[in-house]
Amino acid sequence: MEDSSNQPPLGLERRTLLSAAMAAPLIAALSEGAAWAEPIDPKQTFVLQPEEIGFVPWLNLPEGSGEMAKLYGDFDKPGPYLVVMRWNPGWFSAPHSYATDRIQMVISGAWHVNSGRDFDPENAVPVRAGGFVKRTARTYHYDGVPSSSSEPAVVAVFGVGPVDIRLAEPDKPGWRQF
Repeated sequence: MEDSSNQPPLGLERRTLLSAAMAAPLIAALSEGAAWAEPIDPKQTFVLQPEEIGFVPWLNLPEGSGEMAKLYGDFDKPGPYLVVMRWNPGWFSAPHSYATDRIQMVISGAWHVNSGRDFDPENAVPVRAGGFVKRTARTYHYDGVPSSSSEPAVVAVFGVGPVDIRLAEPDKPGWRQF
């Protein structure tokens, strides 16, 4: 019968145990270094947590229609921009176009989109959270959240300014209740 007192625990070889014993101080040192990492330098990496995003009502738009947070750049000036829009249920934009392409990603809720000069929100396509939309420059479109929705839609909008918005029917309101 073999003497089991000389066998390594759990069937591990002595070489493996020796390697693990030698690696332990290195792992501990690396772990300690991670705990002592320098804090983020906001000049190099800017972080804004969701609860810190400052939404404000859209300028010159109907009260309660939605809010916007400008996170980067300005869509009225040359250069890239990023805004987050919160569309409240019951509001759609009127058909309009922009001078430059825009790309959007739905963060939460369902944002309803359609193309063309004719306002037909009943046939707008719902885009759920995680969905992507690209608007081609100077093509008419409209979007919003129907009043039947139970929650607002939050949409991240990326593009290059200035956007130079044009309404398909400039004599009518730019926002419509639906």
